[in-house]
Amino acid sequence: MLEEAGLIEVKQDGRVRRCHLDAAPLSAAFGWLTRYRVLWEDRLDTLVNHLENEDQ
Repeated sequence: MLEEAGLIEVKQDGRVRRCHLDAAPLSAAFGWLTRYRVLWEDRLDTLVNHLENEDQ
């Protein structure tokens, strides 16, 4: 599955299978997740503040 996703490269060497990690796709995914994490954290903080002030 990791090979199909392009995250690892597998080379057969006799009975041994050598795997090499390609971290570039993970870096792109991390950047995307970080951007949206900041967005949602800000929105959820605003909601928490609103709900806390609503009780007063």
